[in-house]
Amino acid sequence: MENVEIVKYGEPVLSERAKEVDAITDEIRELIRKMYRIMEESNGVGLAANQIGVPLRIFTYDVGEGPHAIINPRIVRKLGSQVGVEGCLSVPGLQGDVERANIVTVEGLDENGNNVRVTGEGLLARVFQHEIDHLDGVVFIARADPETLEWVQMESDEESLEE
Repeated sequence: MENVEIVKYGEPVLSERAKEVDAITDEIRELIRKMYRIMEESNGVGLAANQIGVPLRIFTYDVGEGPHAIINPRIVRKLGSQVGVEGCLSVPGLQGDVERANIVTVEGLDENGNNVRVTGEGLLARVFQHEIDHLDGVVFIARADPETLEWVQMESDEESLEE
């Protein structure tokens, strides 16, 4: 597999709405496998396809229960509110507080073309919203409380959420 770099903030692909996936092909499944690998190697909990330069509506996530992918995701329900620290693999070293819904239900397709409906709470809800924002061309700093944005060292800061 070729070496793939994570696209950094400022690249046009991160500010444009990604395109719907028309058909789930072997190429799409290979892209998802590549995204799992990159997400794991980068110690991320989520990765949107446009973060590796592919403007398709696909994201992967893993909050400790194994990697999953959702194709053509859409949020169908939001409840509650939470504020937490977020970071982003496309903006390494920057983090800040972002308010998100606390419970989110997402619908889409899995890598086999089956309909999926997943409800996430807390961290998983945050990951869903962060990644779908990416697919809509929105980077977390647009939603962060500007007074909380700060540059941090990228060692093993486990309190930072990187997606």
